[in-house]
Amino acid sequence: MIGGPFQKIVTSEDRLREVLGHPGERALLKEQPGLDEHCRAFIERSPFLLLATSGASGRCDVSPKGDPPGFVLVLDEHRLAIPDGLGNKQLDGMRNILENPHVGLIFLIPGREDTLRVNGRAWIVEDDEILDRMVTSGKRPPFAIGVEVEEAFLHCPRAFMRSGLWDASRFGDELPSMAKVLWDQGALRSSSFASAEEYERAPEGEPEDAVLARPAPSWVDEDLDSAGPPRVCLRVFAHALHLDPRVVDPEFPGQIAAALPSR
Repeated sequence: MIGGPFQKIVTSEDRLREVLGHPGERALLKEQPGLDEHCRAFIERSPFLLLATSGASGRCDVSPKGDPPGFVLVLDEHRLAIPDGLGNKQLDGMRNILENPHVGLIFLIPGREDTLRVNGRAWIVEDDEILDRMVTSGKRPPFAIGVEVEEAFLHCPRAFMRSGLWDASRFGDELPSMAKVLWDQGALRSSSFASAEEYERAPEGEPEDAVLARPAPSWVDEDLDSAGPPRVCLRVFAHALHLDPRVVDPEFPGQIAAALPSR
């Protein structure tokens, strides 16, 4: 069929079956209605998963979740819980869950080529008995994503074998860092950071008091005057106040005076 952004678009399962055929008996039998001992063992050893969600409008998101092995709690054969709320605060997946509870999970174990897939319904929960068991490095997550499992199964390793995913020697490191990409795309140009390198050094979600305590960046021009307080480049104050130095009026000293600590 011709239409849309591509020339030949498949619009029916019949066409898919005509070309690809039907699943074999083993593929059908591997699906389980809950988490048996093998699924539980896989989850307990997995430090990383991908969470797929979709909002009411069809907007999709796939979010990575990771922590030391065992960070996902298996509550029983039909329920598991994933700590959440300590990320970048975009809330893409969580907002989708509020609108549409259906989720898909893929659990990975580094070096292992098969994966565990889990599909089900999810809720954002604040159960103390669950969150208290999720403390990692002294941090208790504010929320968890509770999943009621509808099906679980191990997925064949073919994609991992073909890609050689765990063989680091097959991949170079020619790509620029995420900070460099964001800087080149203009996303950081109006932030308090003076360069991609400074952004890269700052922890994600850094609180304002930590920003104020950071060492002055390379563009700081500090000229100590023995007759009075230091004269500091205007950009230092813009940096501390999360202002774009280009929009701070240097002729208006009130913005600077407000930022100065009492002496």
